[in-house]
Amino acid sequence: MKIRRFFGKDMREALNQVKHELGADAVIMSNRKVADGIELVAAYDKEPAAKLDMQAGKAQQGKPGHPGEKPLPTLSEIIGDDGPDSLRELLEKQAGKQHAGRQQAQSIAKAMQTSAPAAPAQPAQQQTQSAAKPAMGGFDDEFDTPSQQSGSAASQGNLEDIRAELASLRNVLQFQLSDMQQQHQSRMKPQQRFLNQQMIDMGISAPLARQLVSYAPAQANERESWLYLLKLLSNRLMTNDDDILSQKGVVALVGPTGTGKTTTIAKLAAKYAQKYGADQVALITIDTYRIAAYEQLATYGKIIGCPVRKAQSGEQLADLLFQFRSKRLVLVDTAGFSQRDSRLISQLATFQQAGGQTIKNYLVVQGNTQQATLKHIIGAYSSIDMQGCIITKLDECYSLGEVISSVIEAQLPVSYVADGQQVPEDIHVANAKSIISLAAKLYKKYGLNHTNGNTAVNSAQAV
Repeated sequence: MKIRRFFGKDMREALNQVKHELGADAVIMSNRKVADGIELVAAYDKEPAAKLDMQAGKAQQGKPGHPGEKPLPTLSEIIGDDGPDSLRELLEKQAGKQHAGRQQAQSIAKAMQTSAPAAPAQPAQQQTQSAAKPAMGGFDDEFDTPSQQSGSAASQGNLEDIRAELASLRNVLQFQLSDMQQQHQSRMKPQQRFLNQQMIDMGISAPLARQLVSYAPAQANERESWLYLLKLLSNRLMTNDDDILSQKGVVALVGPTGTGKTTTIAKLAAKYAQKYGADQVALITIDTYRIAAYEQLATYGKIIGCPVRKAQSGEQLADLLFQFRSKRLVLVDTAGFSQRDSRLISQLATFQQAGGQTIKNYLVVQGNTQQATLKHIIGAYSSIDMQGCIITKLDECYSLGEVISSVIEAQLPVSYVADGQQVPEDIHVANAKSIISLAAKLYKKYGLNHTNGNTAVNSAQAV
């Protein structure tokens, strides 16, 4: 007789190892729990005589032996039930129980079919199948519901992955189709493709560039077409001429911080004083946030010779406007906020409270502002009525296409342009042709490949 030890996570796994290694006739000597599971000690003897002795020993297990002998534990004692003593018989017993359960479920289904009223249009065989399906379904759910639920969750996760993959493939295909369309257009109309890219490089937005290029003459050469596009662009750019300095009323300059509103007001006041006299113009500031804002404007007013006042509320602004009702022009300097600042709303509400006077609002923007920022600025001030805009700091620009494209798309007229800090020399009445010509010169000087000074980037350094 030979003895071997077997280890398993549980009793079932250990018994399966015994059956696989030693066969169904092996005898379990002992069992005990260990740290990792169950330890079984099994014995076997391949000789025929030993098998007979083992069978005889199994027959005497229930009888008391000799005083010094200890009977070997049976498989029933190890498992803890009255099952068979061999692994083969144990497995056969489990299979028999499962078969009996299926027969019981079928008998229940037949009983339900017998007790239920028969449908007139349904065959007997179909009735048996339909009645048996719920019973079997409930029997199977008792054992298979967890696996089915996990399978359903896994299939749901796989479905989400497939949807994400399809969405990604759709985006890639759309990009490839767009690229193929652009390549086809480049082959069919290379000059239009070239002009469109030139307009985009100058700073014009892609939708406006495509719209302008579509009107380019087909028979003209590249230079003629380019000049034609610049003329179209100047025709699309609206201007207000010299509307502030040639009319009477109250004018307020609004816009984000740092655009040069105070300096622009000083330039306009000085121009107006030269034309009509210093006693015909007055300055009001409602900028109570910036340090020394009033002092700066008061210094300009002292040089020009016009009165300067400060208003901290809508009522004070209304009172000052009533005091200056005899003036031909009253210029109001507002606080400069970010287009995302909540104080902008209270600033606009201040204008609404100053009743009795029609205030003309002009938006002041920098010429070197990014196109996306310009769109947000114009959108933030769209709640008030704008008479036009003033473009400042042209002397600091390397490109004008962004601001030109933004005001054209917003249909906002341009009244004045400023190109320096000198008062009052560095402010001019807006002229569309001059602005477009300056934009073309800046693009020719800084935007072309042979003039922009860009160097090729080392791909290894970039990585």
